[in-house]
Amino acid sequence: MHTDHEESREFFRIQDQILLDCTPIAGPEADLGSRQSALFNLLADLHMLDYESQHLLRQISERDRALAQYLKIINKRIDLLGQTLALELGDNLGAPQSVSLSEGGVDFEADTAYPVDSWVAARLVLLPAPLGLAIPARVVRCEPADTPDRWRIALNFDLINDAQRQLLARHILQKQAQDIRAAKST
Repeated sequence: MHTDHEESREFFRIQDQILLDCTPIAGPEADLGSRQSALFNLLADLHMLDYESQHLLRQISERDRALAQYLKIINKRIDLLGQTLALELGDNLGAPQSVSLSEGGVDFEADTAYPVDSWVAARLVLLPAPLGLAIPARVVRCEPADTPDRWRIALNFDLINDAQRQLLARHILQKQAQDIRAAKST
């Protein structure tokens, strides 16, 4: 039997390629790895600020094109710093992997098995933006995969904050739109 939360997750689920790292933690309140989580949070904050400021930039552009152009250049510089930060974080996470992603969790294959109902620090870099998220996640499924010595893992983002959820939802919508455009062009 599916709960309402599980059913709503299915509606917004996408297949994607992301960078992903999971590290066991004691529980949902545990430190997610202070320095690295701070960098992931900084990357997420940069994206949220960019999203929140778009309407202001449009308003400024209507009144002062020179100022708007200057602010766009500053924004591009900040984007470049964010991309560099994401590349540095990505170097620690290895190659992109296929996942099934929703606002409520992620499903993927891994070399490591995790006990059901245990907690992990899930570090995700969503591409191509890149967008970094560090989220405590609860293991809801861990079963042998079709490939020997591999595990099919499902994580729930039970404690995701609103800003992280908005960023994840935006990424999912952009990916869905990209997939629709790609399907129409073939």
